[in-house]
Amino acid sequence: MALSYQGLLTAVPVVLKAGNVPNIVGEAGIGKSALVSEVATRLGAKLFTTVVSLSEKGDLAIPVPPLTSDSFIQTKAYGQLADVQFGYAHTLIEIISYAEAHPQQPILWFLDEFNRGTQAVQSELMNLVLQRTINTLTLPAQVQLILAENPDASMTGFEGSDYGVVAGDAAIKDRTVRLVMRTDAGDWLRWAAATNPKTQQPNIAPLVQQFIGEDVTRLNQADEQADLIVTPRAWARVSANLVELEKLPAAAREQVALDIFQGDIGANLGYAFEQYLAQQAIHLTPAMIYHEQPAGAVVPAPVLKQFQAMSEPQKSAVLRSCLGVTSQYPLTADQHAGRFLQLLQALSQDGQFALVQQIGQNQDLLKQLYTANVTKTSPYATALYQYLQQVASWSNQ
Repeated sequence: MALSYQGLLTAVPVVLKAGNVPNIVGEAGIGKSALVSEVATRLGAKLFTTVVSLSEKGDLAIPVPPLTSDSFIQTKAYGQLADVQFGYAHTLIEIISYAEAHPQQPILWFLDEFNRGTQAVQSELMNLVLQRTINTLTLPAQVQLILAENPDASMTGFEGSDYGVVAGDAAIKDRTVRLVMRTDAGDWLRWAAATNPKTQQPNIAPLVQQFIGEDVTRLNQADEQADLIVTPRAWARVSANLVELEKLPAAAREQVALDIFQGDIGANLGYAFEQYLAQQAIHLTPAMIYHEQPAGAVVPAPVLKQFQAMSEPQKSAVLRSCLGVTSQYPLTADQHAGRFLQLLQALSQDGQFALVQQIGQNQDLLKQLYTANVTKTSPYATALYQYLQQVASWSNQ
């Protein structure tokens, strides 16, 4: 049996609260690190991450030559450590220091790619996982461990796996709870559409969401030439690259887009995605909308005509692109506010309402528009704010 991302968001905290160590097993790029990060957020925990595959023997337990008194950290309750600026030793100092400064806050230490470390490295970590001690150090009670591994052929259901892993010690397997993670397109699409609290934009660009939604097998598959393995992580790169490409002039974008997409998701799928974008006819970028002459708050006739010829999803995608670059093209500026408002009003009522709901999640943008409305320094920004309020009220009608 295997669990989806959403299933693991429930299962991992259960295992942690029971005092056990979750061991998340899944293919590379499936979202294990993102999962652990979200678990930490939900638990209000401070997250520390160590990539075990990058570690060397002795990073944790190697004897340390005599150092000066300034080189040692004396904790109140957990012993003394030499502050060696590499490997686990420094991470442990950071964890212990944080634990002493925040004694009530949970701490998660994520040991990623655990079975891609050498046997010697895994052995050095065994006492941390099994006994919660290393040398004279005892982990604070508030520190909990989470492991992540790639599949190996000795695991049930993964007999055909060919990752370059080192099978874990039997003691590790016996003392951890193996939770197998599977790709679930529905889960991923819900996450993709959710608003990222840092950027106030969807986690994944709408056009990427649409492309995956039309054929969910695209989310996780091997390129036909076995050149690249397409994973959810690869699609996140495609999304980020697409956002930047949309800021370029059309000629520059068309010159490099295909190569960038193929570098992320392989020749065939990259070509299919590039063709999908062409079919969607998203040739209007924020730069074209805001810079097209003549200057002013009115959308130039050729741009407006092109926008009106688009389908509703295409129009929404264009305006979402504009929302993604408000730091570059602030909607408190009359030219930007006026043009955005004019295009917003060209959407269907359902499209307007959906877009205004997304804007409502961007508190910084709303505060800026509210200030412009109060001070009356920008008449078009004021008009935009008042129209957004009007559209938001449609939910009560």
